[in-house]
Amino acid sequence: MKLRILPPDGMLDTALALPPSKSMSVRAVAMAAAGAAYDGPTADCADTAAMRRVAAAGTGTADAGDSGAALRFGTALLAATEGTDVVIAGSPRLMARPMAPLIEALRMLGADVEDGEDGVRVRGRLLAGGRVAVGSGVSSQFVSALLMAAPLMAGGLELTIDWNQPSLPYIDMTLAMMRARGIDASREGIEIGVRPGAYRAAAEPDVEPDWSAAAFWYEIAALTAGFVTLRGMKPASVQGDRAVADIFTRLGVVTAFDGEGAQLSADPEMHARLDIDCSATPDLVPAMAVTATLLGVPFEFSGTAALRDKECDRVAAIVEELAKTGAVVEYDRGTLQWDGRRVPVMELPEFDARGDHRMAMALAPVAVFAPGITIDGAECVGKSYPEFWDHLRAAGFEVEEAE
Repeated sequence: MKLRILPPDGMLDTALALPPSKSMSVRAVAMAAAGAAYDGPTADCADTAAMRRVAAAGTGTADAGDSGAALRFGTALLAATEGTDVVIAGSPRLMARPMAPLIEALRMLGADVEDGEDGVRVRGRLLAGGRVAVGSGVSSQFVSALLMAAPLMAGGLELTIDWNQPSLPYIDMTLAMMRARGIDASREGIEIGVRPGAYRAAAEPDVEPDWSAAAFWYEIAALTAGFVTLRGMKPASVQGDRAVADIFTRLGVVTAFDGEGAQLSADPEMHARLDIDCSATPDLVPAMAVTATLLGVPFEFSGTAALRDKECDRVAAIVEELAKTGAVVEYDRGTLQWDGRRVPVMELPEFDARGDHRMAMALAPVAVFAPGITIDGAECVGKSYPEFWDHLRAAGFEVEEAE
């Protein structure tokens, strides 16, 4: 689906409720399959649907779609569940994403897992558990997968991560949700311990509104200098992407919390540069990069190497799609940077979402500066935020199908 987007006619002033956190929802579904019944809100998106399909599989083939979380969490949980015999498959892009470190770690713990041409074959059994280490640069999803399966292991798990572990807040999120479901799980520096035990239902719903999705509304607030109310958002959160509120103060957006939620408004004070280590919050990079280039704020985002193994190669996507706006963005050894250079652009940008929900949502607000842009593959927002285009329309943007 290709969409054409035009900005609101007047000052933007909108209020909306973001969907439940995709990351928390997928974990809640995974832990529910392991025994932690959950009847609270979860995101109604492709990733949670994929996690449900995989978690429910006992034999045969399970379709993980495009979801790296469903593939990785499902592999570990099914490997630790006696009697399962499942091949987890998915899209070509998903099957090309890294799995070897997780499979190697699971085998060290006694699992019967192999990565074949048709998908990941998992034959479940009682795992011994024990001690294992993961190397530098390993996806946080691999670590979270091992942690969620650890209570099912006879000896639990002692896991050592690397000092440079990317996306560490996602690991801490997993541990917090496990503790809320009765599991003895803790982290001290790079050492994580999980004792064997039985999952139980969380005492109260704990899936929060999605701070990762909030990034695109911070972007819209920054580019329109308008007002956005994100209902139900609270200043305290287990989501690492809560950092978006602090980061965007440097891009001219201030956040005030009240009984309704987060109130976003423009601030004329803007930093001259935006230099950030993004290793803890890689999902914020597309929104940050688009906002900074359109506002003329040079940046240097280190810790972005993991973006190459997302739904698309987000590094290449950011560089190539922003080139359509004239911005000369460069990437070198894990750092994405823009020094302010632009080249003339003679055509209205026609963007390609590349099957990546975060790229589609990050590029949509370019319409504020270039009315009439198009985004091809716009349906991919269903992976995490199916309501995004409707919310954009409700905010005053014109969003229509393009020929």
